[in-house]
Amino acid sequence: MLLAKGTWVVVADGEKALLLENTGGAAAPRLSLIARDEADEVVTASDRPGRMADDGPGQRSALEQPDYARLTAERFAADLVQTLARRARAGRFQKLVLCAPPQVLGALRDEMDDTLRACVVAEIDKTLTRHPVAKIATIVAEEIDAL
Repeated sequence: MLLAKGTWVVVADGEKALLLENTGGAAAPRLSLIARDEADEVVTASDRPGRMADDGPGQRSALEQPDYARLTAERFAADLVQTLARRARAGRFQKLVLCAPPQVLGALRDEMDDTLRACVVAEIDKTLTRHPVAKIATIVAEEIDAL
């Protein structure tokens, strides 16, 4: 399979996402930046964990603190999917390649509707957000050729 011209490539890691489009040919892909998005700052708790009464006199238990980093990543994935779905409905792309670590891919899949899911032609479970765009194009082309 080749990376067709006009295919969008989403490179995400739970904190940052790059929306790229292949403006080159299938044989020589060239990714152009469409948009860059970053998650809001991770909210942390300023209070101690909550407590609840247990059975028995004077017994109390601490409640577990929420994982704010995970919650922020999930919210970011949901926002990213909404953005992609809106652009897919507007006809901005027909083919989509997702590049993200496995946990982020799972969060993206969980949020997708059937219309957006139908656009996904490949998923690459790698963290590529720290690579330059030219290197991302090379890695994505190699991974897609291997499919």
